[in-house]
Amino acid sequence: MSTVAFHTLGCKVNSYETEAIWQLFKADGYERVDFEQDDADVYVINTCTVTNTGDKKSRQVIRRAIRRNPEAIVAVTGCYAQTSPSEIAQIPGVDIVVGTQGREKLIEYVDQIRTERQPINAVGNIMKAREFEELDVPNFTDRTRASLKIQEGCNNFCTFCIIPWARGLMRSRKPESVVEQAQKLVEAGYLEIVLTGIHTGGYGEDLEDYNLAKLLLDLHQVEGLKRIRISSIEASQITDEVIEVINNSDRVVRHLHVPLQAGDDEVLKRMRRKYTTAEFYERMVKVREALPGAAITTDVIVGFPGESEEQFWNGYEFMKKIGFAEMHVFPYSMRTGTPAARMTDQIPEEKKNERVAKLLELNQELTLAYSKKFVGDVLEVIPERPFKEAPDSGLLMGYSDNYLNVVFPGDESMIGKICKVRLDEPGSEYCKGTFVRVVETEALPYLKERAI
Repeated sequence: MSTVAFHTLGCKVNSYETEAIWQLFKADGYERVDFEQDDADVYVINTCTVTNTGDKKSRQVIRRAIRRNPEAIVAVTGCYAQTSPSEIAQIPGVDIVVGTQGREKLIEYVDQIRTERQPINAVGNIMKAREFEELDVPNFTDRTRASLKIQEGCNNFCTFCIIPWARGLMRSRKPESVVEQAQKLVEAGYLEIVLTGIHTGGYGEDLEDYNLAKLLLDLHQVEGLKRIRISSIEASQITDEVIEVINNSDRVVRHLHVPLQAGDDEVLKRMRRKYTTAEFYERMVKVREALPGAAITTDVIVGFPGESEEQFWNGYEFMKKIGFAEMHVFPYSMRTGTPAARMTDQIPEEKKNERVAKLLELNQELTLAYSKKFVGDVLEVIPERPFKEAPDSGLLMGYSDNYLNVVFPGDESMIGKICKVRLDEPGSEYCKGTFVRVVETEALPYLKERAI
């Protein structure tokens, strides 16, 4: 039996796509082996290009695979493969380069290499891609949540971002295909589905008279689906229609990830973001009216070119005012080929790191303040696994619908079920709680097997 090993760099969409590519190999009779431990017949490296460091890491991993088994077939896919195919093709030992489209032909390419041993560069012009690439994942390893990719590409062209050149323009998956896949995931035992994509909230912009709000409504028809989570949504895409659906829904969870990137209007303008801080604030107020107690999490870029001390502190105060439940803080990283990389007033690394540290401190304060609001409340938690810091302690951990990571006493038969848990002790990393009862729904079959 032929073996295949995978290495994924970058974002959650890449992780989803690696799982989907594995399904292709699995259907062809391959066995999956560990990338670091085993010699594989085929190596698939799913690359990232969001920063220059992403490119460098991708090259290192490619070379590592080639060194591990020089006889193996090495296939490189993903964003870096899309933007710099010839750079990758020049690495001795790389057999196949395929970008962010056309991955369904990978098995075909592997078979072709076996017979012809001629390198294949199958990267096309992503800007011409108009169809959503259908790659399904029927189940996920060690997950109580299933991801469902609903769109691809982005039309925003923010000045710091290379992604439209790596992923192409906005392409939405057909609504009936999304609903059908959601139904299959529920039948496989998943209680929660995370809608994911490169620009998830833009879903439907390229469809006639259809949008994210309508898709959310249609997903409410999927029997047995308990939770719908949107992986990320821009403030400008949280329309009144989306808010209305959320307001009337018993399935959309109390958690939205809304990238802010900067809390100062001048910086937002230079980033070419499509909102002001006032507009962002107004949307968050509406979200909280529709979803009381909602966790609003965000991404922030620190030290964008030209960010003055005053602009940084404006942002700091704005983030405090919003009261995010969690912030993912990144120092600005120059990406060759983007307008921001050509801006002259780059911020010194030292200054960026100082600012990052200040925002990370603020993040700890905010996460703790958010979790404190729920002390004494009984929340619905789906435990995912034993407590990772002490696997034999008889404690489980999982997320509540409002994205609190809760640790509580329980046994492994509860994994994958919805549990009522009283929150006793707040925390910025995780909260502690007391198990109340299991809400009667079927646990995920594959998780039951794992728990035995």
